Amino acid sequence: MILIAESSSDTAQWCLVENGFMVEYCESEGINPFFQTRKQVSHLIRENLPPIFFKSKLDAIYFYGTGCAADERKAIVKASLESQLKTRAQIESDSYGAARALFQRSAGIACVLDTDSNSCLYDGHEIIKKVRPLGYILGDEGSSASLGKTFLADCLKKLAPEIIMKAFYARYGITADGLLDLIYTQPFPNRFLSKISFFLYDHLYHPYVYGLVYDNLKSFFVRNVFQYDYINYSVRFIGTVADTYSDLLMQIAIDLDVQIDMIIKSPMKGLIQYHADHS
Repeated sequence: MILIAESSSDTAQWCLVENGFMVEYCESEGINPFFQTRKQVSHLIRENLPPIFFKSKLDAIYFYGTGCAADERKAIVKASLESQLKTRAQIESDSYGAARALFQRSAGIACVLDTDSNSCLYDGHEIIKKVRPLGYILGDEGSSASLGKTFLADCLKKLAPEIIMKAFYARYGITADGLLDLIYTQPFPNRFLSKISFFLYDHLYHPYVYGLVYDNLKSFFVRNVFQYDYINYSVRFIGTVADTYSDLLMQIAIDLDVQIDMIIKSPMKGLIQYHADHS
């Protein structure tokens, strides 16, 4: 039996797998070693996973997560998992998780649009080119955190339409001053920013919202996809934002003459298949 886990900054999926079949599944808060210490990650694992995950005899753990590209960040998650579950763990970035889930052993450009965003060129075995995502402050174009940050800035500068701002403040029961406190003094502001994506989707009919989302998603193509050979490789997308805005994403791809041949919400099914075929 193996444990496969996949995590954005917001949510993590955990799946016990035996002989290629899922036998137990749960979700928890996301893990991101850029924002969490080893102690915090260990506490999250201990408090969120059901007892069966600790009682099962595991042969290996495969964890794919945002913030897990650098060795020192991988080490935080690896040490936490191994100390809590007493099994060797292999830690890879969310880019590897997306690439393996989307392409298995084929080559292509894997794109992640979720709480964070990411991309890579995968040769069927390794990532051979990667554009740095840079996080929600400097990058993460097209992510729910980026969408939320852009919208909040417009609200606080009163650039968003009054009707949209009123609907937003009413939905979340918050004021402009409350937003500033939440973003600048509370932990994990990107998690709140990511939730705004759902509000924007509900108001996508409004020209302002449509334009904001269109421009943000387009910037992901311009600043990331265009740096790969998208003419000769398949382009595929994964993640909650990619799935939620799939129709708009396809329209932007048509406008930019990019061919997308797959959009899926979660990598878990593909990762289960990958590890079943290559165990």
